[in-house]
This record gives sequence, C-alpha cells and structure tokens, in this order.
Amino acid sequence: MKKRIKMAFGRTALAFFTACFLAGCGLMEQIETFQTEILERETHSGVSVKQDTETAVKKAPEKKKKKKKKETKTQEEDVLQKDTEEERFALNYAYQTLGNEARAVYREMLSAVLEQKEKTEVSTLDADVLEAAYKALCADYGGLFWISGYVYTQYTRDGEAVGMEFSPKYTMRKEEREAIQKQIDASVEELMAGISITDSDYAKAKYVFEILVQNVDYDSNARNSQNIISVFLDRATVCQGYACATQYLLNLLGIPGVIVTGTANGESHAWNLVRLDGAYYYMDTTWGNSRYLDSASQMEKYVNYNYLAITSEEISRTHTLDNGFPLPECTHMEDNYFVKENRYFTEWNPERIGALLAEKWNAGGGDASVKFASQELYAQAIAYFITDGRIADYCPDISSIYYLEDKELYVLTFHL
Repeated sequence: MKKRIKMAFGRTALAFFTACFLAGCGLMEQIETFQTEILERETHSGVSVKQDTETAVKKAPEKKKKKKKKETKTQEEDVLQKDTEEERFALNYAYQTLGNEARAVYREMLSAVLEQKEKTEVSTLDADVLEAAYKALCADYGGLFWISGYVYTQYTRDGEAVGMEFSPKYTMRKEEREAIQKQIDASVEELMAGISITDSDYAKAKYVFEILVQNVDYDSNARNSQNIISVFLDRATVCQGYACATQYLLNLLGIPGVIVTGTANGESHAWNLVRLDGAYYYMDTTWGNSRYLDSASQMEKYVNYNYLAITSEEISRTHTLDNGFPLPECTHMEDNYFVKENRYFTEWNPERIGALLAEKWNAGGGDASVKFASQELYAQAIAYFITDGRIADYCPDISSIYYLEDKELYVLTFHL
C-alpha cells in the first residue's frame, strides 16, 4: 500500500518592519509624516501621541541650532573612535548598506535604545533617513525585545526644519528589561550548550536551525511573538520571533546575519540572510518547523532542512523580498544542508539514493531527504522509488510509503 502525504507550502504569518515600527506576524502599523503645527503619530497600541511643534520651535532659538551642529560633530567623532566604530559594526549587514548620514543616526538610535533614553537629538533633518536607519537597526539586532517602535519630533523655524528628536517606544521599564535579559541569558546558555565558537560556520548555522525548531513551537497566539521573549522564555513564537532568535544566536557565535522581510506564498513573512565561510545564504527557520508547514499532519514535529542555507534563486521561488536595504545575490551552494550532507544529486544515481534510504531503514527508520538539481531528476526519483515501488529494493518488507514533496526546491522526503 502506498500513502502519499503532500506538504502545502502556504501557511506563513505577517512579519515585517514598517516605516517606523518593529512589526511582524499578525501586526502592521505605519507612521505617516506630517510637517505641520501638530505632529501626530500612532503608537503600537493605537493611542495617539501629539506634540505641539509650534511650542517646540519657540524652545529652539538660534543658539540651539548652533549647539546642535556642535553636538552632531561630537557624536560622530567622540562616541566611538573611527577604527573602533568600524570594527564594532563590521558584522552588521544592514548598517553597512547605509550612507554616512544614516549610519550616524543608526549609532545615535542604538545608543539611545541601549541606554533606554526617553529621547535623543539625531543628526538628520530628514524623516526618510531616520526611517532607513531604524529599519536597519531592527534588522541587525534581533535582541531588542524592549522596544516596539518610535515617534519623532521635528522642530521648525520659519517653515524650515532645524532639528529632530528620536523617541523610542518602550514596552517595559529598564529594571524589568534587565530581569528578563537574565532569564533569556540562562535559556540561551542551556540551548547553546552543544555548540562552540570554534566550530565551523556550517555547524553553527545547522545547530541554531535545529535547536530552535526542536525546542520552540509555532503558535500564532504566542505572547511576545514579535521578539525573542516568546522564543527563549515561552518556547512558542511566530516567524518574527524565529527570525529574531536566529539572528541573535548566530551573532553570539560570530556569524554575521540580518533579519529580512517580505512575503512567502503571498503572506507577510520574516527570515534571515547569513554569511557562512565568506558567502551569503538565506535561512528560514520558521519553514524548518514541519508542524508549521504541515499542521494537519499526525506525525511528530521534525526538522525540515529544505530552507537551510539556500540561494537567492531558490528562495525567490516561494519568497519575495521587501526590505528597505539592498541584499546580495546569493549563489553559493557549498554550505547548503543537502550539499554538505551529501544528499544533493546533480545526476541520476538510484543506487546512491537507495543506499541512503537503506541506511535509515536498517537503523530503525526515520526521515530521509534528498535534493535534486533539476525538476527532471526530481520527477525521475518520484517515478522510480514511489510510482514503480522500487524503494522496496532497498527497504525490505516495507509495506507503506509516507513521503513529502517540495516541488519548488526539488526535495523528496521519506518517512521510513
């Protein structure tokens, strides 16, 4: 008897950064820019925050404008020495895509958020630069669990912008944040016990992918699902939480990575860009959770490796990027899971495929996945092993075949 279980690659959740808010799976808010007498912004909770800019302008005499220029210069020169600064942000992909003005604003924002300042003056008068810097900051730092967005105040004199303040929107007090960080640190230490900073880049990426899928469930009703609290403390999250946690853990292991956003099969989604052995790849930890992709299945959750270190061309078959910063063309295959584990086939070789199945069958069963370089090879494998039943040549006494098809990435998974 043959039983076919087909995987539907369509369940995702909303997860992306809007113009001025860190938003995600199930939530999207946007800040509009108004340069009028009343500056009005929507907060994450929907409460309106108003600032009388006419009054603010009166508090910004000519000497304040001069002072601002001096402070801006001081921030760029003295907050960090140039060499130290470049070293500090060398692994921050989104930061590296910014121009000099946006980089300065990024650093000012980061300093304010880490110190949990109520507001800080920034060295730009352009709301678009502010937005670009904030998007990059959120993409580079998956661990900023205490911030949900920002508002800004723009000061004008005689109709001309003369200053701008950035005000982060915090979800908790600093004391609570520090207490939660200690809990997160303890959880991370437990999860990361099986990997070392000296391991290979591929081993680190694979470990993080596996440990998150194995220990964290996908739950659209999870609390704090837009940040790493849901992952490390509640062990239940959505795609935004998975992407933030993936970036956070890989960064701890010295692997450069950034959170990317867009849509997957027509729904908003978040995943990661990572650099392994000097080359860029995409990872989608959410899609690594088999229960997310096939929630109706009666089978236990397992790690689906199809989206571990894949190319731009492959990710584009199901995902559409919608980031505020440029992304590289990922063409390398060396650290792809199937290539690394010798499960990638560029030519027809039924004996080697059969040997992989036999090894798993003789060991008591489990999941065996193989990937093909073309649709033709993929179709040939289905015809040979399933339609013609030749799997029985390698798995004696097998009475039923459970398998999953990934027609987009040409991956065939057998549950033996």
